[in-house]
Amino acid sequence: MRRREFIAGLGGAAAWPVVARAQQSGQMRRIGVLMTLSQNDPEGQARIGALRDGLKQLGWIDGRNVRIDYRWAGGDVDRLPIQAAELAALKPDVVFAAPTSALVAMQKVTRTIPIVFAQVSDPLGAGHVASLARPGGNITGFTQFEFVIGVKWLELLKQIAPGVARVAIVHNPNNPISAEYLSAMRPGEASLGVQLSPAPVRNADEIERAIVGIAREPNGGLIALPNTVISANREQVIALAARHRLPAVYPLRYFAINGGLVSYGVDNHDLYRRAASYVDRILKGEKPGDLPVQKADKFELVINLKTAKALGLDVPMSLLARTDEVIE
Repeated sequence: MRRREFIAGLGGAAAWPVVARAQQSGQMRRIGVLMTLSQNDPEGQARIGALRDGLKQLGWIDGRNVRIDYRWAGGDVDRLPIQAAELAALKPDVVFAAPTSALVAMQKVTRTIPIVFAQVSDPLGAGHVASLARPGGNITGFTQFEFVIGVKWLELLKQIAPGVARVAIVHNPNNPISAEYLSAMRPGEASLGVQLSPAPVRNADEIERAIVGIAREPNGGLIALPNTVISANREQVIALAARHRLPAVYPLRYFAINGGLVSYGVDNHDLYRRAASYVDRILKGEKPGDLPVQKADKFELVINLKTAKALGLDVPMSLLARTDEVIE
């Protein structure tokens, strides 16, 4: 048993009699879940599956001793405020919200209902928590990337496609963390000999225009920053990159699984599974403000060799040796 899991178990032990009595009396607890992807999106279901598996291992089964109410934004972040208000009106014991845009919407409608998040890049800098060690309010959870990972994405792109000289950073300008990633990546321009070009996208039409624009000049490549617009339209992004023969680096595994060239990032399903432990502890009586924000500790590099071959790229053996998963 890992130390983190052992400590989590100790933290919940004192409150266990309370939840045990509630379960014996037939009291149904309530969890709200706010997600940005579509309900029929396989990735969205995989994330929720990880959360539900984590809850099940801790004794919480939907329909038996807990009711889980879901809201899915379908990639449209404008729907999140309404859905967040709907969940708050249900008066759940705790809400799980992911990623950042869902947390922001939920935080705006309640300062009292406990909120557990996952896939949030900078909860302290964005003002979601007072500190990482002691969040202090009604919010805690699990972070994903630190912004300096952007330089790693640039290095990967140059390793797998050395001829790339111009790199478009595809991002949602309405997402405040985009500027932080761009700032962290700027030092890589001189050291790697590339020119960065922000490519803002807010919807599918803007994605197509941006990628077509990238392809107009030679030696181009792209990096997709993590955000709901890109995730919800990932098939379009991947298809356009392939059509215009643009080497691309993505932030999460499912992009490479779906045909993207390479991905490097956290195991986000692990974050959802771990988040179940905090939902459990809150249901057993602990306060979110006392539960420290935890960082991602599992990263994975995935390379799609089929896509590399289609682009005429020879992946260096030194890179393949470090790869966690190769898709052929």
